[in-house]
Amino acid sequence: MGRGGENVQEINRKISLEELSKHRTPEDAWISYKGKVYDVSKWEDHPGGSVIFTHAGDDCTDIFAAFHPASALRDLKNFEIGALDESVIPSALSANKLKPEKQKEFEKGYRELRAKLLAMGLFNASPLFYVYKVTSNLLLLAAAAYCAIKSESFAVHMLGAVILGLFWQQCGWLAHDFLHHQVFKNRFYGDVMGLIIGDLFQGFSVQWWKSKHNAHHAVPNLHASVEGACDGDPDIDTMPILAWTLKMAETAQNSKIGRMLISWQAFFYFPVLLFARMAWAHQSWVFVWGGFGQHSVQGAAIDKKKMKYPTAEKVLLVLHYVGLFTIMSYMPLFNAACYFLLAQTSCGLFLATVFGLGHNGMSVYPANQRPDFWKLQVTTTRNVTSNWFVDWFCGGLQYQVDHHLFPMLPRHNLKQVHELVESFCKEQGVTYHEADMWVGTLEVLQHLSKVSVEFIKEFPAM
Repeated sequence: MGRGGENVQEINRKISLEELSKHRTPEDAWISYKGKVYDVSKWEDHPGGSVIFTHAGDDCTDIFAAFHPASALRDLKNFEIGALDESVIPSALSANKLKPEKQKEFEKGYRELRAKLLAMGLFNASPLFYVYKVTSNLLLLAAAAYCAIKSESFAVHMLGAVILGLFWQQCGWLAHDFLHHQVFKNRFYGDVMGLIIGDLFQGFSVQWWKSKHNAHHAVPNLHASVEGACDGDPDIDTMPILAWTLKMAETAQNSKIGRMLISWQAFFYFPVLLFARMAWAHQSWVFVWGGFGQHSVQGAAIDKKKMKYPTAEKVLLVLHYVGLFTIMSYMPLFNAACYFLLAQTSCGLFLATVFGLGHNGMSVYPANQRPDFWKLQVTTTRNVTSNWFVDWFCGGLQYQVDHHLFPMLPRHNLKQVHELVESFCKEQGVTYHEADMWVGTLEVLQHLSKVSVEFIKEFPAM
């Protein structure tokens, strides 16, 4: 794994930005951090899994800081192979082009903002807030079970199914907070809560989620740079059903079904969202237990092989379905089948609507032409104008821009951080987009329609 730190002569080696950018796959992965270059090729024992390879051939300074405690730098030093030589100007367009002084000042500014937030204590979670969120969420589960067990009415059973869908959705936000280590400084405690809320309550594998979600955070709305690279965003890997760019859509040009789906994708959008939870639950099961199915993360095989809690995940996923079918057993067969389907599809709609608002219809870049960390996170992300319902329904992800910039910051502090981030963006002239839920959803549909029109124009039917 890696070839860093072999001798003093190699550590003193000068490496150009263009040379760095050539090493972009897990088998040949170089990254830079604060001007130093590290060879992390085949580092499959990286504690965070394959996400380390999302920045192969690129600078990882700020995404590293967003996800790691300062102590993690000790492990990285073992892979050092040299320092960046910025005196050699790259001849090709790439994300690693020489940074002018203005850009360096901008990066210094947002790193100082992060230090300010740390000093203000905004990375510290409120235990009472999370006790309230866990308790109130369990009340949703109790209500869903009560509707199924204590009533003989079909309508009440279906009401219970929708409440169960909301319970699963809200579990998603809670597991998200715990697994981003927003709540506990001790990561083991966060993992334990993630296993309970994610695997047991929600039916989603923790390791599957980390593999997918960490990659998304590192490379939001990016197309992979080269075949085999891990620098593409798995959350926009939605073909052959939805295409967010013409580059994605062109893969369907020779398929009659593909052409039909892309041409009408704005109309298919919400029906597709209904099945999102079932697709993710299936991926989770396959990730943990094996079976037929494909993961959207390029490095999923690495993450699956290095599962941290394989036995616990297997047991808890089974218990999730035991609990679900136990509740369903109190209803007639037809009601139980409808309960299952409505709970699954309503949750899929609730979850995916929020995810779609966060990034869909925003900028998409080739990975080897990505902007700096701050601009990447801001230009690929949409905030949702907040109110009491949005706060609850979106689980903090209405502040998607702010969360992407500071993923380890507890959700109850995001409103305060939002004001500071918005002010910084205005000062620096950086695009910052916000819309309410309805306008944001319309923007997503309009973007899908735009891609459809471009596709039909660029690749007319023969």
